[in-house]
Amino acid sequence: MVRTEEWRRFGGTLLGILIVATAYYASGRIGLLLRVVVDGAVVTPLWLPTGIAVASLLWFGLRIWPGIALGTFLAIEHLATFQLADVAIIAGNTLAPVCAYLLLRRVGFRVEIDRLRDGLALVFLGGLVPMLISASIGAGVLVATGTLEPAGFWPVWSAWWAGDAMGVLVLTPLLLVLPRVRMPRDAYRVAEGVGLAVAAGAVVLLATRSSLSLLFLVFPLLIWSAVRFQLAGSAPCVLLVSVLAISAATDEVGPFADHTLFEVMVNLQALNGSAALTALLLSALVTEQNNVRTEIERACEELAEVVERLAPGRPGE
Repeated sequence: MVRTEEWRRFGGTLLGILIVATAYYASGRIGLLLRVVVDGAVVTPLWLPTGIAVASLLWFGLRIWPGIALGTFLAIEHLATFQLADVAIIAGNTLAPVCAYLLLRRVGFRVEIDRLRDGLALVFLGGLVPMLISASIGAGVLVATGTLEPAGFWPVWSAWWAGDAMGVLVLTPLLLVLPRVRMPRDAYRVAEGVGLAVAAGAVVLLATRSSLSLLFLVFPLLIWSAVRFQLAGSAPCVLLVSVLAISAATDEVGPFADHTLFEVMVNLQALNGSAALTALLLSALVTEQNNVRTEIERACEELAEVVERLAPGRPGE
């Protein structure tokens, strides 16, 4: 019986590894559609597989790390012939999400992201800090193998780091909130959600494709989604903003036209980072305040019940 349970656990782990590897590779193929070439190196401003890797570790634990390594290998193999030096890139792309997971576990991160501290932890300990590892190793390997000139290290490093970090900030919250999303029962809330979706598509498309500098229009939209729907509404909006902004940047249209590649990357990552931070932190803050209010209301109800039980009987009883 014990051996059967062990084999069942092993089979579940193996299936999880294969699912993570498939998701990592598939999202990598999607991310490469929006790739740019920086000093001869292929990078993407939004590396979605990193977000999948961190979310998978938070769900299933460290036992699925081979799936991240396998997915990285398949993504590299898709780009070019695999070489021995690419082992270091696989190690870096695996180690960075693992470090993010360990840091988040260390500070008591909750996948519900229902506290401001959870939002801050995901931003800094899940995205910005650990992704320094993958960017440093990846850009370093390119320089060491002669694929990249030493002068191009910092541009590639910064683009690599920003792409990995944005993958965590943009996709991980969306994946973590998806299992808890429920259709509102209130017809007004449903109508508001539909209105938000329509407005998001129209406003973001206008802001990223118009020749006028209208990128600021996305922030009222993000505030609306975060305040009214918290992470369930703001996370999809952030992903939409990021994808459409990257598409406009790679096409060099709208506010990204007539700029150098460096200027485009700076503007793009500033927008993506600001949008992700605004939505994630505001959603976490509103959720935390709503939970506090709920706890206070529950405590008041319990106190009222206690007072009613302890109060002396009414006259005539």
